[in-house]
Amino acid sequence: MNGIQGNTAITVTIEAEIAGETTELVRGQDETLLERLRPLVRTRSVILDMRSVRRIDAAGIAALITLYSMASEAGNCFTVSRAMPHVEEILSLVGLERILVSGHADADAQSDLRLELAAA
Repeated sequence: MNGIQGNTAITVTIEAEIAGETTELVRGQDETLLERLRPLVRTRSVILDMRSVRRIDAAGIAALITLYSMASEAGNCFTVSRAMPHVEEILSLVGLERILVSGHADADAQSDLRLELAAA
């Protein structure tokens, strides 16, 4: 996170605890996500790279909504990028694709921070 100033967006990548595996943003993982990202969304815009998340449930969706709301209240942006098609479809079904999913899909983009969640 060093070297980031002003309201430049920070990219946070969700990764599995075991390299190469996918992970889930489900009940139990939602609190970890909130604990780690609350301070960030209050101070800057955040792009959440979800390329390794293969499953999301209501608790995961609620966590994303909470982070979006906190960022908005602080005058920052919170978006999701690189969601797997199934996860993006779920976000679309609940009406969140329009406000959460960014077109940021640059495969070479560097993450500023990595957040490990338990593997599926």
